[in-house]
Amino acid sequence: MEFPTELGILTCLSILLATLWMPYIIGVNTAPEGTLPDDAPDGFILPPNWRLHRPWVQRAYRAHMNLLEQFVPFAVIVLLLDRVGGFNAVTYWTCIAFFWLRVAHAVGYITGLTKFPARPIIFTLGWVCVLVLASQVFVGRMA
Repeated sequence: MEFPTELGILTCLSILLATLWMPYIIGVNTAPEGTLPDDAPDGFILPPNWRLHRPWVQRAYRAHMNLLEQFVPFAVIVLLLDRVGGFNAVTYWTCIAFFWLRVAHAVGYITGLTKFPARPIIFTLGWVCVLVLASQVFVGRMA
């Protein structure tokens, strides 16, 4: 049985999502001396909006949350397409584009290399990919 590329992309995206928490945790746990409150218990992790985090640590948290926001609808739609036999050339290229947009978004966000308007444009293009995939659920079903 053939394993569709779209499911392979979903798998790779799942791995990215499952590991994207690491930069944030590494950043929090390598905070310079004196940046944690004096009364913080052992293992204390600052909340994501705590201003004492270094900027890249705050961005790492947001990159993870941004991927999560788009991953859920993407995953549901890809699984629906698999269920209804809706994979085609459009879904193939859209899934590939979505994956690389999400990689570029995460890397650009964490490193701070992509700023306004590039980062919101990348996020919006990912959203458009989700909409294009969703449209493919209905293609051929309406005929």
